[in-house]
Amino acid sequence: MKSLDEYLQDAAVAHGHLCAGQILGVRLAMFGLRQLVLEDPQGKDRKRIVTFVEIDRCATDAVMVVTGCRLGKRALKFRDWGKMAATFVDVETGKALRVAARESSKALAKGLHPEIADKNQQQMLAYRELTDDQMFQTEWVRVDLPAEEFPGYKGERIVCAQCGEGINFRREVRQEGKILCRGCAGERYYQPLS
Repeated sequence: MKSLDEYLQDAAVAHGHLCAGQILGVRLAMFGLRQLVLEDPQGKDRKRIVTFVEIDRCATDAVMVVTGCRLGKRALKFRDWGKMAATFVDVETGKALRVAARESSKALAKGLHPEIADKNQQQMLAYRELTDDQMFQTEWVRVDLPAEEFPGYKGERIVCAQCGEGINFRREVRQEGKILCRGCAGERYYQPLS
């Protein structure tokens, strides 16, 4: 595994700047991988890791940098729960650890560096100094991953009976005897204008 500073440089490039969320995300991912004894996430261990992130903020970019998990590789899973947390799954052993940032870490950062007025700068410095126990709470968990959730899964492609678009990875919906995509089944996040 790279050093904290090396990952922070990579995270700044990937995210466009370095902020407290990047430092938190790098630390969170490094801690999770160390607990699973996955020491080479970009090398020999890269196909062993699936990561679930629970927020679409700065820390998620940092988690991607450390783990090497990407949406496009089907190794990064997003659950929109609004929590600064991630679950790291070793698909080889089945072990999984959920790591969440302690809400108290913000107050600890303020107490550690009251001389810094800017909250982001205060947290950036403190998040380098606080211990893992001060920053994170952890929980060993079980994550059931069906075959279609694994990286590299090649599954059947189904065509939606209504719109004709292809559907991958068993994401189709059966409704009134038809096979539909989620959009045609009423789960749209968009509304057609025509």
